[in-house]
Amino acid sequence: MKTLIAAYSGVLRGERQAEADRSQRSHGGPALSREGSGRWGTGSSILSALQDLFSVTWLNRSKVEKQLQVISVLQWVLSFLVMGVACSAFLMYIFCTDCWLIAVLYFTWLVFDWNTPKKGGRRSQWVRNWAVWRYFRDYFPIQLVKTHNLLTTRNYIFGYHPHGIMGLGAFCNFSTEATEVSKKFPGIRPYLATLAGNFRLPVLREYLMSGGICPVNRDTIDYLLSKNGSGNAIIIVVGGAAESLSSMPGKNAVTLRNRKGFVKLALRHGADLVPMYSFGENEVYKQVIFEEGSWGRWVQKKFQKYIGFAPCIFHGRGLFSSDTWGLVPYSKPITTVVGEPITIPKLEHPTQQDIDLYHTMYMEALVKLFDKHKTKFGLLETEVLEVN
Repeated sequence: MKTLIAAYSGVLRGERQAEADRSQRSHGGPALSREGSGRWGTGSSILSALQDLFSVTWLNRSKVEKQLQVISVLQWVLSFLVMGVACSAFLMYIFCTDCWLIAVLYFTWLVFDWNTPKKGGRRSQWVRNWAVWRYFRDYFPIQLVKTHNLLTTRNYIFGYHPHGIMGLGAFCNFSTEATEVSKKFPGIRPYLATLAGNFRLPVLREYLMSGGICPVNRDTIDYLLSKNGSGNAIIIVVGGAAESLSSMPGKNAVTLRNRKGFVKLALRHGADLVPMYSFGENEVYKQVIFEEGSWGRWVQKKFQKYIGFAPCIFHGRGLFSSDTWGLVPYSKPITTVVGEPITIPKLEHPTQQDIDLYHTMYMEALVKLFDKHKTKFGLLETEVLEVN
């Protein structure tokens, strides 16, 4: 703005000087100055100043949007990591205050509502369409790529690979409408399955259910595939906690060879299997990898066995600078490619041979999907998907 005012003042001075020159010449005297002759040049500086002003405004707006993107991602990371524990502690604190009745009412309602997550929860289109999720999407950015149509008369089990540290692509694509999953797959209701333990934590369970997230257990999947009509798509991060332990930038590996439970469920309900690969999921966090046999890996496996998740020592960037460490993931593109559905017959009692057959078909389809799209998203033609 100061630049604009200075430029405008220069024009006024130039015009006054030009008027003085004309007056002096009319009396036969020499021109007082040559500044007047440059008034058009000075006037052009207004245009330059305006361009500078708009440039600064655009840069400021761009900076604000980037900060909003960072905040939107951080709020989800903190919600995922600490919301459940923090809300539990807060409700216990309320028990010891004059507001104890609020906590009593909530826990009473929680008892009656305990089984709601097992029936698909309470999704909210309002929550799924929050603007914060669009900022979340644009931070990385995250993209959902459709390769085939899905029939609304069928049910599906989507296999999401790889897990990464937090499965950020899975959350953004299927628990929000930021990447327009409902428009790309009309008539299909996605349910992202996650640890059942999350639904035992107050408030966090409500937050998760509002996005269409459900527990990854047999009761829930059986209900959604048999008693909830057709057009259901259950997204399972097949590699789970074990796969997250090997997540690191530059590595494309999945834990799948001995994961066959989801294939058995698909056969029992006649739900088609859909392989997916999320390019860039492993790039957004760095973690300390403990070697097999080390004390660190021993601790992680014990947590995984008895609690259901494996603690990782990881870091991203800081809140205000990408040069510092923090919990904010690095802004690397994540592209989730949804593959061709594999038609699965309904077998009430599938044999091990049946399970192995369709599991092999699934693995081959996943590798084929990876090979077909890898060069489009920054990988070399020689890159190979490691299936463990």
